[in-house]
Amino acid sequence: MAVSETAPVPGSSGLKHRVQASISKKTTPSGWVLPKQPSSYAPAGTWTNIDLDPTPLVRRTWTSLTILGYWVSDIISIQSWETGSTILVLGLSWREAIFAIVFGSSVMAVPMTLNGYTGAKCRVPFPVLARASFGYHFAKFPVIIRLVTCLFWHAITNFLAIAPATQVIRSIWPSYRNLPNHIPESVGITTQQMISYLVVWCVQFPIMLIPPHKMRWLFVVKVFATTATILGTVIWITVKAGGSGDIWDQQPTVSGAQKSWLIMSALNSCTASWSTVGVNIPDFTRYMANPRSSLTQGLWFPLVCSWVAIIGIVVTSASAVLYGEYLWNPISIIDKWEGPGGRAAAFFAGVSWCIAQICVNISATVISGANDMASLFPKYINIRRGAIILTILGGWVMVPWKILNSAGSLLTFMSSLGIFLAPIMGIQVGDFFLVKRGHIDVPALYEPHGRYRFTYGVNWRALVALLASVTPQLPGMINAVNLEIPIGGIKYLTNFNWYFGIVLCMAIHVGLSLLFPAHETLCSELIEGLGADEVSAGGSSVNEIESEEKGVKTSVKEA
Repeated sequence: MAVSETAPVPGSSGLKHRVQASISKKTTPSGWVLPKQPSSYAPAGTWTNIDLDPTPLVRRTWTSLTILGYWVSDIISIQSWETGSTILVLGLSWREAIFAIVFGSSVMAVPMTLNGYTGAKCRVPFPVLARASFGYHFAKFPVIIRLVTCLFWHAITNFLAIAPATQVIRSIWPSYRNLPNHIPESVGITTQQMISYLVVWCVQFPIMLIPPHKMRWLFVVKVFATTATILGTVIWITVKAGGSGDIWDQQPTVSGAQKSWLIMSALNSCTASWSTVGVNIPDFTRYMANPRSSLTQGLWFPLVCSWVAIIGIVVTSASAVLYGEYLWNPISIIDKWEGPGGRAAAFFAGVSWCIAQICVNISATVISGANDMASLFPKYINIRRGAIILTILGGWVMVPWKILNSAGSLLTFMSSLGIFLAPIMGIQVGDFFLVKRGHIDVPALYEPHGRYRFTYGVNWRALVALLASVTPQLPGMINAVNLEIPIGGIKYLTNFNWYFGIVLCMAIHVGLSLLFPAHETLCSELIEGLGADEVSAGGSSVNEIESEEKGVKTSVKEA
């Protein structure tokens, strides 16, 4: 006689039976099928779940302060701190570095803010929103591009958290510094690094399972912890060094046309590096209580970007006075702190930077990648399951230490995926504001044969625009992977490929859409449908999803 997984069984015996029933159920593909939600917009024969549906009213908890916390969370990282160094090593001075950082982030803030407003207005994630621009089926292409990018950068960001985690552990057990290595050098990681990595991964894992609409507290924690650490570090080192050092006296080591192209390349890099977040920002702004509040990120984003990078330059300059060399990595400075007081400071600073890396990983890769998986396999994957799959694939299967210790061509190739992201962003922004004038039929986004099917599920206008903007950039992408392949003067296009891609793609898509309009996709107003305000999606269906993930299936009748 089968044991009912919902039948009440008292005591530990009941828990045992529920666990056994849940494990037995997951041994077949049908056991992984998610319950079809009553709030679903999908017609019969298709599948979706509450994580893909328009955000219910109960989940619209974000405010303008939340979006500030989000950007502080997403921007403050070791990578952002070192932005200045990546420009200075090219031969440019701090003046060009600060110009590239401030101007580049300000430019990115424009399409990012507009794209974020679209998500806040329509209340749907990027994978669903993309259907209005690309077509119901072609929308899977930008989703896959972003998912691949998320997997690689999740692995890399995980690995970069090893250094601060090591500082935390060695501040408690100083002998950890000298931990013998028992892993072959060919593996690409030491015993000490593996232990630190495992600690970070185990701490990060349960945090990833928190639903996005409940993450406000996480952003608050990071804001206070990292801000205190950054300000404390800059005050301490400038006092110890008697100022900010001599990096301000350095002059560029390049001139003429070479200098101009390097400035353009630095500017392009500072803009393009945020393309992934610029594309997926609707995944977060969909939780805004007031859509207009999402517009404040246009101010917060460049301010926080510039603040972190400039402080990184100041601290690095002062570090040369104290230690005789420029230490661009903040963890390298923390590693110099010894003695009881120094170890205590290293502990708190290490914890702060660990939180910084974990939060960046969650906000920039996990939630976005999980949304992508949920849209591609909605019958089996929701955001929570997607997060678990992503961190296992990106955290272990892809072997992050091999990625970082292998040929640089792999990382260069992944960075080159940005040639797709800028055009995707251009299509999204141009389509919503210039073609559809902000009028989207939200329920139709869930209908495979509805308003946004276009031609066989493909909007040929978006396809043509994408090909026209990406094709000229492919030689540069190939050359970036293999420098021995000559591509002639087109190599200069890589120095401003983000600007080229977004402007050209937007212009072509909007132009074709106006010359050859898809009349069936045009609305006179924004159609929200029933949506979350009129369906109790925040009640029984949300609870059912969360309970199902714990292995205890509940229903309204049983309640």
